[in-house]
Amino acid sequence: MMFRLLPARFAASFPVSRLLWSGCLLFLLLTLTACGGGSPSVSLSPNSDTIKKAIILQVKHSQNAISQQLNAANPNLRISHIKVRQLDAQYLAKLPTYHLQGRYDLDLELPTQTVKQSGNSFDIYLQRQREGKTWRWLQPKDQDAEGTVQHWLTYLIH
Repeated sequence: MMFRLLPARFAASFPVSRLLWSGCLLFLLLTLTACGGGSPSVSLSPNSDTIKKAIILQVKHSQNAISQQLNAANPNLRISHIKVRQLDAQYLAKLPTYHLQGRYDLDLELPTQTVKQSGNSFDIYLQRQREGKTWRWLQPKDQDAEGTVQHWLTYLIH
């Protein structure tokens, strides 16, 4: 003897009710996912080429100040072995912004020698622009007493 959960007259409508139940469940999941949209997708984070260009921009920015003080030429830079250790996604000014931390190796080509540095750390903020084609490096400018950044300087990454 077979045990039936549904009487025979409901057997024909069972696929419809199951489809309706699945649709409701899908709607509920999508609604809950939409509510949790507080951070941008990590899948849209910057690629290794963009990260490399941003690190070079950051190093050049600090090297320019040193070169001006020493009245010396800016060295050529080569970045290699980039390892991102931490990636955090957030919205800043309604644009997806990624805070990346990690390590890299640097070769400085000076007029008389090449200096190699390994294991340099980086801590950068990269922001994807509205059209999604360009990136900007963000540098904190002003911070309040709690350490929250109030203003940012931004530089286009070429």
